Amino acid sequence: MKLNTLKPATGSVKKRKRVGRGQGSGRGGTSTRGHKGAKSRSGYSQKAGFEGGQMPLQRRVPKFGFKNPNRVEYKPINLDAIQQLVDKFNTAAIDVDFLREHGMAGKKDLVKVLGRGELKAKVDITVHAFSASAVSAIEKAGGKATTL
Repeated sequence: MKLNTLKPATGSVKKRKRVGRGQGSGRGGTSTRGHKGAKSRSGYSQKAGFEGGQMPLQRRVPKFGFKNPNRVEYKPINLDAIQQLVDKFNTAAIDVDFLREHGMAGKKDLVKVLGRGELKAKVDITVHAFSASAVSAIEKAGGKATTL
């Protein structure tokens, strides 16, 4: 085997279809595009969602609801997750930076502690928001809930 004798496997490379090269080729005339209409013209590109003139789905379906542009969305973290962190890293204080370091919150996330699970350790937690049940559980365990 030499470099000058290399060639692709038999049947793996197809010849391209040459259209518009006269009637004798069998693909002259309309060049496999059918007759007339937008799709037969050069430069044709279909709009996204175009359904051939039929009323598009996006316009058939009614609009409803309201998206509040001022909504504040929090990343929820429950007490059971905090208890796991305390068990794993043996820490007495948890803040937003600690949660970001350990992949519990993103760089721009606002964090809210929720009350699912139980907290056994005395932990001081500093985040953006707390649910009422979370605050009572943290204080019951002897910790402190501080809002940023």
